[in-house]
Amino acid sequence: MTAIRSEVLVVGGGPAGSATACFLARAGVDVLIVDRQRFPRDKPCAEYISPEGSRLLDAMGVLRALESAGGEQLNGMEVHAPGGAVVHGEFVAKHGYRGFRDWGLAIRRTVLDAILLDAARIAGARVMERVSVRKLVRNAGGRVQGALALTADGSAVSLDAPLTVGADGLHSMVGRHADLVRVGSWPRRYAAVAHFRGVQGMSAFGEMYVGAGRVGYAGLAAVGGGVTNVAVVVPAARAEEARGGVGEFVDEWVRALPDLAVRFERAERIDAGAAVGPFNSRARVAWRPGVALVGDAADFFDPFTGEGIYSAMRGGELLAAHALEAVRTPSRTRADAALAAYDRARRREFGPKWRIERLIGTAIECPAVFDWMARRLEADRAMADALIGVTGDFVPPRVVLRPSFLLRLIRPARWQRAPAAGAPIVSTPATRLSSEHRHS
Repeated sequence: MTAIRSEVLVVGGGPAGSATACFLARAGVDVLIVDRQRFPRDKPCAEYISPEGSRLLDAMGVLRALESAGGEQLNGMEVHAPGGAVVHGEFVAKHGYRGFRDWGLAIRRTVLDAILLDAARIAGARVMERVSVRKLVRNAGGRVQGALALTADGSAVSLDAPLTVGADGLHSMVGRHADLVRVGSWPRRYAAVAHFRGVQGMSAFGEMYVGAGRVGYAGLAAVGGGVTNVAVVVPAARAEEARGGVGEFVDEWVRALPDLAVRFERAERIDAGAAVGPFNSRARVAWRPGVALVGDAADFFDPFTGEGIYSAMRGGELLAAHALEAVRTPSRTRADAALAAYDRARRREFGPKWRIERLIGTAIECPAVFDWMARRLEADRAMADALIGVTGDFVPPRVVLRPSFLLRLIRPARWQRAPAAGAPIVSTPATRLSSEHRHS
């Protein structure tokens, strides 16, 4: 059996793995990325990067390449509720917060992931494609010290490393074998994703359609070259319907909505589609001795808020800062403390956003509640802009979690005091932002 050694083994070459490897390799760490597929490869995804995600793309040195690779700018989101309310939110608003860019970026994963993986290579990481990790390897004390894998020709290889990073996405093999990941029982949803050419009326806004006679929701975004990404998310009970063909299932779902059917009359589906799920997977802690999880491998609740790519890259940035100490210290106790510190930092970073994701995810399960909230947001543009800014990763989640915001969201309109003319819902001035959140 061939043995390959590195300081850090990263399992998975997507955004989380590439970001982790890129930042570690730049710090002089010997990093090996392995992925079971060959790049470029497609992946079912909303294919949206939030405005603040551009900061990470810039830090990895790929922002300009991606912005000229044919993607589309997104200026905000429109959410269509079952009862007919339309929530319109924009990234540039009066709340005083600005992202690294004033827009999000929608781009095919075939393009994005290949460029990110090349960035890790350029930084100094080694990459092995078509290598499938089968099991983790532990020492006598139970500490993970690498993995066993198979290459494309069936050859066995031992991948030895003091730290193994699970960046292998939803239902992570590393997470399962390290006994870290659990899948929640409710809600359990699946996504079916397909691409269309010729969808009418696409703009610089992403679109979400919830319910309206169909169980679940659909998201649309232009991803460049006249192509539209269409993702349909349904409860597990409805997922069986996609077994006859994922693309056909997406076709049938969107064409059953009157508002969308007319826009798809001349549209052509250009792929067979792909499905992914169930969601609601998370690790109670994202590390054990010798192993850590990042990105979707550590947490994925629901794709409605659509910022998984940002979370993956930001998680990689956080992990790299702590993994450097974990692999360079001779003390196992200090190495474990560094990984525990990463987990705490990850919870501080993403915890408030997780609460908002779960609030929205629960509301989707209750159409009357979702309609109520949508009507409030439709009537109050400042609130809508604030919420969309949170999903864009540049408005702090605390803005939406404030009691005053939540009360305005749930109170009947007749109980609400009208704001002063021109007064924004968020009064924090842009001058209080850190330099990394300022407009570039």
